[in-house]
Amino acid sequence: MTNLQLKTDRMLASVENGVGWITFNQPEKRNAVSYDMWTAIPEIVSAFAANPAVRVVVMKGAGDRAFVSGADISEFEEKRNTPEAIEIYEQATGAANRALRTLEKPLVAMIRGYCIGGGLAIALSADLRITAEDGQFAVPAAKLGLGYGYSGIKELMNLVGPSYAKEIFFTGRRFTADEAKSMGLVNKIVPIAELESATASYAEIIAGNAPLTVKAAKAAVNEGTKEASERDLAAVDAMVKACFDSDDYIEGRRAFMEKRKPQFQGR
Repeated sequence: MTNLQLKTDRMLASVENGVGWITFNQPEKRNAVSYDMWTAIPEIVSAFAANPAVRVVVMKGAGDRAFVSGADISEFEEKRNTPEAIEIYEQATGAANRALRTLEKPLVAMIRGYCIGGGLAIALSADLRITAEDGQFAVPAAKLGLGYGYSGIKELMNLVGPSYAKEIFFTGRRFTADEAKSMGLVNKIVPIAELESATASYAEIIAGNAPLTVKAAKAAVNEGTKEASERDLAAVDAMVKACFDSDDYIEGRRAFMEKRKPQFQGR
């Protein structure tokens, strides 16, 4: 296992078996995200994006109570007490969310316990969400009087549709793992004791597949969620062509004919 050296110990990052692990490490506050954690996220994502050994990235929360319970509100008096401070804080959160959303490699959220507010927004940036049976999901904006921008609501609506998105925002209540699965908010529910092993196994399956094919598929799906006028289909076509022009395509064909597991290199 390889660990990244970061400026804060509230975020952890490591690489093992083709999987880059991002850990939100503030369990005493249910992994609420502090300013230093927000600023570390783009650094981690950039390192994983540039590392060919990383084929897939998994986000998780430390401890057994939460994935991420939202932003660390205890910092707001200090970090968001003037218009200038608010702008700096918003730039940090915006940069973190952009880094997660624009990662070209597959991104998985491994969810235990609370996945609330900003934590759910982080989970929505992932391509797949795997939750333990104790997962709890909510956007309590209406209970706090907060405004919620179009882009965040659109991300949720892309997953669950308009009716469930309205229910989540209108009620502000917590939804169980079963409810989240029924509305399409999560992909899989697994027993608590099996969460990490099941997620690692799933991630390693993805990591063993052809990286260029996975990258092209992710890009195509993401473009499909945009308005038609905003889609860059030429970029997707170029990624598909790169698959057919790659050494991995040759390797995939040979492995199939030789009845062996392919060894993809991402080129």
